[in-house]
Amino acid sequence: MTGGCKRSGILCWLVAVIAQLGLALHPLSAAEASFCLLPMDNVQSDHLRSYGVAFWALEQGFKVEWLLNYRGGAFLAPDSRLLQVQARLMGVTVDVISAEQREEILKAIDKSNMEIVLLEKAPIIAVYTPPDKRPWDDAVTLALTYAKIPYQTLWDKEVLSGKLPKYDWLHLHHEDFTGQYGKFYATFHNAPWYQEQVRLYNLFAREAGFAKVQQHKCEVAKSIRTYVAAGGFLFAMCSATDTIDIALAAEGVDIVPSEIDGDGHDQNLDSRLDFSRTFAFEKFSLISSAYVYEYSNIDISNYANVGRPELEDFTLFEYSAKIDPVETMLTQNHVNEIKGFFGQTTTFNKDVIRKGIRILAECPNQNRAKLIHGNLGKGTFTFYGGHDPEDFSHAVGDPPTDLSLHKNSPGYRLILNNVLFPAAKKKKLKT
Repeated sequence: MTGGCKRSGILCWLVAVIAQLGLALHPLSAAEASFCLLPMDNVQSDHLRSYGVAFWALEQGFKVEWLLNYRGGAFLAPDSRLLQVQARLMGVTVDVISAEQREEILKAIDKSNMEIVLLEKAPIIAVYTPPDKRPWDDAVTLALTYAKIPYQTLWDKEVLSGKLPKYDWLHLHHEDFTGQYGKFYATFHNAPWYQEQVRLYNLFAREAGFAKVQQHKCEVAKSIRTYVAAGGFLFAMCSATDTIDIALAAEGVDIVPSEIDGDGHDQNLDSRLDFSRTFAFEKFSLISSAYVYEYSNIDISNYANVGRPELEDFTLFEYSAKIDPVETMLTQNHVNEIKGFFGQTTTFNKDVIRKGIRILAECPNQNRAKLIHGNLGKGTFTFYGGHDPEDFSHAVGDPPTDLSLHKNSPGYRLILNNVLFPAAKKKKLKT
């Protein structure tokens, strides 16, 4: 190679980057700093990519400590020149601290409403996403891509063929598991993308051996439920949160209006629902009209609030980090009050949330929850209302959010908290 460099091209590049960043190549001495701290309070230059750095560290075999309630949920890892380079290349603030400084942090944590959770292994991530290119985007894939966290995609065929157990974490977004194509009939039934979706979904249902899309999607929902019960981690946003429970409760009951699928729905629908099958909701009522955008009374999407966005703002609950480390992990943030945002499903009616489900965030002085969490068998699920935390009223066809303009988004942090959640050492999960 030119310049007399006998190393590989990648190593030469890395040496050049380290030199450019002013980092020495010699090993750390005992007198030098020995830990990398990623602060997650207001001094952090890029909160979202900080999760990507923590994920990268896990992939490299580092044990990462998540300091719950300390500086916004900071991450701490053994010092490494490569980790410093990775953080700085991603634009993430990293502080290099000594062993003595780390001991002082641990003492402060021990005496306060804080806790240390050890992250051990990077989870394998799957995003449930359709093959057709619908005119909308997915906040979670935007977050994963921006944070440089790797993920794989799958759809109904992979779910029903038993592929889910290979993944630690599964995300669902604006899917409709009820077979009603997002309840977009009234507004978009003449749109080419809607008609193509109807054609494709009917084709997929027939190929899978089902006469109706509702039956096909219900079977997918059941497979996802089985995955969670066996120990999987499920994160859902927008309409996936309520439609998966509606689909499970309505197994064997035709709930789809004739305008949508060509035949009439069954009568007395509410009395025929089986709530023992659902994740989070019970005793809800369905809205069966094809001309109403809503599926049920689970969701509270009050579009009159478009002119008063402050009514959609929500507040995180503050949990005891030592008693409830799970809830604390999922609510780590640098602010407690977060700007609200709409979606097909925006917030959850507290009257139909199953007993035992933890409410992590709510709209103050309203009967609405924004973020909830629960256990099912050996696994867990987290439901987050709304479509895009940085787009107040995201509409079909709107361009995707540019997260480089929202590096410190508290709403997006709630997504990435959940991505790292499966990496936590299991004995720390007390609830």
